[in-house]
Amino acid sequence: LFVQAVSLFLLDSFALAQTEKVHEVYKIYLFSLFLGYLLQFENSALLVSPLLSLVAALMFSKCLQMNLKKGTFMARLLKIMYIYLVLTITVTLNFLLKMFVPHKENEHLLKFIEVKLGLNTTKNFTMNWLLCQESLQAPSQDFFLRLTQSSLLPFYILVLIICLFSVTQVIFRRICGEPLKEAIKLEDGRIGERPEIVYHVIHTILLGCLAMCLEGMKYLWTPYVCMLAAFGVCSPELWMTLFKWLRLKAVHPILLALILSMAVPTIIGFSLWKEFFPRIMTELSELQEFYDPDTVELMTWIKRQAPVAAVFAGSPQLMGVIKLCTGWMVSSLPLYNDDDLLKRNENIYQIYSKRSAEDIYKILTSYKANFLVIEDSICNEVGPVRGCRVKDLLDIANGHVVCEEGDSYSYTKYGRFCHEIKMNYSPYVNYFTRVYWNRSYFVYRINTVISFQS
Repeated sequence: LFVQAVSLFLLDSFALAQTEKVHEVYKIYLFSLFLGYLLQFENSALLVSPLLSLVAALMFSKCLQMNLKKGTFMARLLKIMYIYLVLTITVTLNFLLKMFVPHKENEHLLKFIEVKLGLNTTKNFTMNWLLCQESLQAPSQDFFLRLTQSSLLPFYILVLIICLFSVTQVIFRRICGEPLKEAIKLEDGRIGERPEIVYHVIHTILLGCLAMCLEGMKYLWTPYVCMLAAFGVCSPELWMTLFKWLRLKAVHPILLALILSMAVPTIIGFSLWKEFFPRIMTELSELQEFYDPDTVELMTWIKRQAPVAAVFAGSPQLMGVIKLCTGWMVSSLPLYNDDDLLKRNENIYQIYSKRSAEDIYKILTSYKANFLVIEDSICNEVGPVRGCRVKDLLDIANGHVVCEEGDSYSYTKYGRFCHEIKMNYSPYVNYFTRVYWNRSYFVYRINTVISFQS
């Protein structure tokens, strides 16, 4: 919603849409935030959100903007000042709201952005773990290669360039005081004067910038790429805009635009069908159900043997699976938007660190856990990127590894907990009792009464 609001703000700033319609959308945003605040049990995070600050600043500046759209030379100069004013009010209002509205500050997001942009370095486990997540890294070359091989990216870039140049022309005309046409004809060749086109161009550029930084954003950007590319090649207005720039006179431009808007999509569709249809059918014929017997055995044991009131502790991903498959209570979940939950996940991940049995026992009992699940895949992880393994990140965060001149030195008087607990010797057997195991998982009951037998 924030990206949409920014797109509408830029659209309205250059007078490319009716101000009344844009402000109606702003009112809908305000109502949605208010409704969300009530339905989410008075979630204070919505009150300090950038979206609320931006929309409030835009509504506050409404009267000033109305006076700027008179076409005078001074008004054209003040349009730039108007944009600066809105941004200043937004930042100031957001700062004041954070001062007076009690809320849980999402400090991990700010720290993540700093580290992501190279403005800071940290040994914090959560920050480094987030940086290692594939969805939070820059998209790979394979992603762009697949978009290019499917002909999607080249047509998207072509359509985007034509629309962007046309929008730039329209913005220049508006700055010079030329009014916007109420009825746009096909022969005008001005696709950039359509407000919906300008909005989608701005929106796809903003989403594209986010997708270049975070691979997870490609799931929002790629549908926009498909939509804009399909619209462009099927739109007579886009072809007419291109022909008007080329000053085509040999063939009637309108007739040629209509022909190309039907012929080009047909040719593209046929070529894609010929290239990808056999491959898709081959993949569908080889499609098989994913079956992990070790995980299935673990879920079956939990349903049959674990007490109904039991609380399980382990990696957040596995806890999410246990919660979905069995309904049993878990101590953590794979959610990244809450500071307290991220801190809890970091503490429970200590089962894969080099810490004492007593420390791990205190951590788990503080979250009222009854059973501990050790994953062999994490404990013996051999990842392609050594610095992104969970146990490596924990060692760095706990100060158990020191890097000097490219060499790593490890020092701690305790072995790795997930290895030592499997040996079944004191003091580990005093705190934990193994109740189930298979090739991938080891389940331990956390003793309520500690036995100090050697």
